[in-house]
Formats: sequence, structure tokens, C-alpha cells
Amino acid sequence: MRRLLGLIIVLLGLLFVIDVAQKHLPTNFNFGSSNQATDNKPVKVVTEESITIDIAKKAGPSVVTIAGISTAPQNSQSPYDFFFGAPIGPSTAPEQPQSIGTGFMVDASGIIVTNKHVIADASLKYQVITSNEKKYTVQNIYRDPLNDLALLKIDLNQNPGDNLKQLTLGDSTNLQVGQYAIAIGTALGEFRNTVTTGVISGLGRGITAGSPYEGSVERLDNVIQTSAAINPGNSGGPLINSSGQVIGINTAVSSSGQNIGFAIPINVIKETLKNFNNTGQFDRAYLGVSYQMITGQIATQQNLPEGAYVQNVIQGSSADDAGIQSGDVITKIDDMQINESHLLSTIISQKKIGDTIKITLHRDGKDLDVEATLKVAPEQ
Repeated sequence: MRRLLGLIIVLLGLLFVIDVAQKHLPTNFNFGSSNQATDNKPVKVVTEESITIDIAKKAGPSVVTIAGISTAPQNSQSPYDFFFGAPIGPSTAPEQPQSIGTGFMVDASGIIVTNKHVIADASLKYQVITSNEKKYTVQNIYRDPLNDLALLKIDLNQNPGDNLKQLTLGDSTNLQVGQYAIAIGTALGEFRNTVTTGVISGLGRGITAGSPYEGSVERLDNVIQTSAAINPGNSGGPLINSSGQVIGINTAVSSSGQNIGFAIPINVIKETLKNFNNTGQFDRAYLGVSYQMITGQIATQQNLPEGAYVQNVIQGSSADDAGIQSGDVITKIDDMQINESHLLSTIISQKKIGDTIKITLHRDGKDLDVEATLKVAPEQ
């Protein structure tokens, strides 16, 4: 009898537990599934696609096209007369802007960053065109003589109410190879706000950007290599990380390979902006040489000292005044060895205008010391 009574009590307890469970568990609860949602709230799945879409929407309006306008007379008529076949002279046709590069907003006062080589033609007037087809006349251009960077000043009052906002600048100190990257720009000078994606393929690369005919071109060191497609016309556009922060400015593309593009790290741009904000101009020390690094491996193979092989000396520059010649190898600056860890351009960028530096050269199998007083870089 006692056993029967105990069994009844156990059954009643089980019925009570089941009743409580049915009242408190969600109706879609499934004991057989461990990944079933426990509430009815929607779950947002973050994918590479959604990141790209969000960044394109947020950053796109801040990316602009840089257009050049020729000041030469334009011919808007046929070059031949339909009746007599005689050439017709040029007319005063309206100037037509030609898209030549990309830029992006970095300051609410109307400062646009781009590459120096994008606005290198002094015979052109320049115009900024936004993604919503608003146009701004470039009032002033500030060129960085060392880093292939330029700042353009526009008057935001030209288009009151236009929503042209500055992009957030990130930090390029701790970038990682394999990190996601997005490039935005005017591809081929025609397709505005083209978005391409890829990864950071390499860090600390050294390239020579710009035209070899520009007298003040110096080697760009420590640039970012990316697989995000960069085409002619993308120069000056932003390279953006997955958080929507600008980590570089797209500068060059390899003509001999595919998916090999390069960008100047954003921290270099920050230094340029700091310079500009402090002085209103890019007063930076300038030596005046273009060079090719001789690494330790090359030095051993060619029986040369490690250092910077001088390819060209700019006439009238500090290097020219000091007697530096093409073919010299600069091995030391103020007794600091020039190598892959201590690049010539990096050392010079840390000097001030008016500083006198000791330069150790290797020429014709001999070492010699010269002194150079650093000047302001010439305006390009």
C-alpha cells in the first residue's frame, strides 16, 4: 500500500513539472535542436557583402572626382566646311571638364585629399565633382613635395545644403596582411564611385610613383600593397578597412601584373594635414635626389656598398649644391647607415629646413663626406 501511494505521488509530481514547463517554455522550443533561436528577435548575419554595401553607402558620398579643365581655346565645329572643304578656325566653345582622378573629403572646412600627380598639370583649372553631380571650383592647391599628396581647398558655400561629409581616418600602424580592404574611385576617369574589394597583400613596399619626367619625384617607401582593383582614375581615392575607416590613399597600380595596387598609409596623410594646419603650406626639408635602394643582397652581388643609389640630382637643389652626382651611393646621413630599416626619404623627412647634414658618399670606389643645407622643396 505504501509503495502504491509513493508511486502516485511521483506521478503527480511529474505531471506538475510538465505543466509548468509547457507554460514557461517558448512554443517553438525544440528539445532535439541545439541551435534553435530562443526568442523571436531577428538575428543580423554580418557578411563581407553587407560590410561592403554599408561602407559604399556611408563613404561613397564623400568620395569625389577630380576634373581638369583646359584653358586653351576649344574647337566646337567640324574641322571642315561642308561646302568647300576648307578648315574652320577654333571657336570659343564652353570648356568641358575631363575626369582625371579621385579625392575624398577630410575636413569640414572643405579640404579634399588627392595625389599630387593627379593635379600636376599647371595649365589646367581643376574642379571637384561629387557623387550627386554637384560641382565645386578648386580655389587653392597645396602640394606635398615628398609624398605624392595634395590638398585641394573648395568653398562648400558653392552648393548650400550639399551633404559632403569628411571621412573618418583610421590608423595604419598595425595593419595586417590579409586584412579586408575596399577601394572607391573614378575608374578609368569615367566610372564614378566604382567600388572594388580585396585584401592587404603586403606592407612596407617601395615604389616610384608618378611620371619619370617630373623633376622632383622621389621614391615612395613603406606603401601598402592591395589586391583591391585600382585602375587609372582611382588615384587619390580612399582605401578603407572593414570598420569604414580610411587606411590609405590609392596611388599606383603595377603595369606588369594583375591585382597589384599601392596606397600611401593614412598616417602619412595625417602628418601632411598636421603640417598644413600648422603652417598653411608644405614647408618640408628636401634633398633633391631620386634614388634606388641597394639592399644587402644586391650590395653583395654587385660588390657595392649598401645605401641609396642616386639616379638623378635635381638642378638647384640641396644635393646639387653639395656636389652629389648621379651614380653616387649615399651610405650615411649624419653617420646613420642608410639601409632598408633606415631609408633615405624617412631620415630626410625628419629633418628641418635649414638643417645642415653630413652625407657620406661612395664614388669611384672611394668614400667621401659632403655637407648639404636642406632647402624648401620647390613648388610643383
